[in-house]
Amino acid sequence: MLPQLSIGIFVGSQELAGSAIDLLRDERYALTHMKSAVEFLGLLKHNYHLDCLVVEVDGDRRALLSKLQERSLFLPAVIFSPQPAEDGIPEPPPSDHFEAAPSRADKSQEQSCAFFYHPAEVQLPIARASEIAASIDRAIAQFLKLSTPVPINDQSASVDATTQLTAQSLLSRQQRRLAEKLRERLGYLGVYYKRNSQIFLRNLSESDKQKFLEQLKSSYRDIVLHYFSEDSSVNNQIDEFVNLAFFADVPVTQLVEIHMELMEEFAKQLKLEGRSEEILLDYRLTLIDAIAHLCEMYRRSIPKELSQSKISLG
Repeated sequence: MLPQLSIGIFVGSQELAGSAIDLLRDERYALTHMKSAVEFLGLLKHNYHLDCLVVEVDGDRRALLSKLQERSLFLPAVIFSPQPAEDGIPEPPPSDHFEAAPSRADKSQEQSCAFFYHPAEVQLPIARASEIAASIDRAIAQFLKLSTPVPINDQSASVDATTQLTAQSLLSRQQRRLAEKLRERLGYLGVYYKRNSQIFLRNLSESDKQKFLEQLKSSYRDIVLHYFSEDSSVNNQIDEFVNLAFFADVPVTQLVEIHMELMEEFAKQLKLEGRSEEILLDYRLTLIDAIAHLCEMYRRSIPKELSQSKISLG
C-alpha cells in the first residue's frame, strides 16, 4: 500500500473543517482534525510527521504560526483566507510529480513576500475551498523548492547566523523526509538544496563564526558521547550536525579539526584518570560517518538536470 500524505487541519469554522475533510476523504490522505491550540502544538511537538498543514487565518491561529516560526518548525501549508482571488480564476492543478510551474499568484506572492508562515505557503480564499486538494499538491511542490524559511530582505537584523543556520538545517531535514515519502509514492527523485552564501562560515563576522563553531563542536561532542551506545537518536544528531555544516559550507578540514580537538580533550581526561587512550581510536568511525553523511548531502544538492547532463557527457 502506498504511503499516505498526512494532513493536519486546524480551522475555526466547523463548516469549513467539514467541507475540507469531505473533499480530502481519499485513500491518498490521512487526516488529523485539530480542534484546539493545545492539540495543534502538542501534535507538532510530539509527532513531527505531518506532511502538510491546512490552517484558517485569524488572530489566534496567526499567533500559532508565529510560534512555529520561532521554533523553526516548517511544513507545507495551505492558508485559508477570507479574501477572494484578484481575478477569480482558479489556479491550475500541479502535475502528478509535484513539478507544477509557478502561477501568477505564486509569483506575485514570492515578489511581495506577504506570507503568514513561510514563503512557500499557498493562500487559498475560503470561497475557493473546493480547490483544497490541488492547493495541497502545490504547497508541497513549493515547499520542496524552498531554499530559506524567511527571505533575506525580511530577516531581522537581530537574528544571528547560527539561528538562521539552525532553521535552515531543520527545514532541509523536513524536506528530505517528505521527499523520501514522495519517492515511495510517486517516484519523486529528490530535493535540490539551495544555500545562502551570506551565512557561509567564511562570510560570517568573527563573533558569529566563533559562536557557530562552538555550537558545531558541542553538537559533535554529543554525537561522540552517544555513538557507541544503544541510543537510536544518534542518527538524528548526525543528521543535524551535517545539515549545519552543509548550509554553512564548512570545509571537511574544519570537521577534522573539531574531531582532533575533542579527542585531545578526551585524551587529557583519560590520562588524569589513569586510563588508556587507545579507546579513542575507535572514534575515527564517528568522523568517517559524519563525512560520509556530508558527502551524501552534497550529492543530493546537485540538480537532477545537471547530474544527468554530466552523466551523458561523460
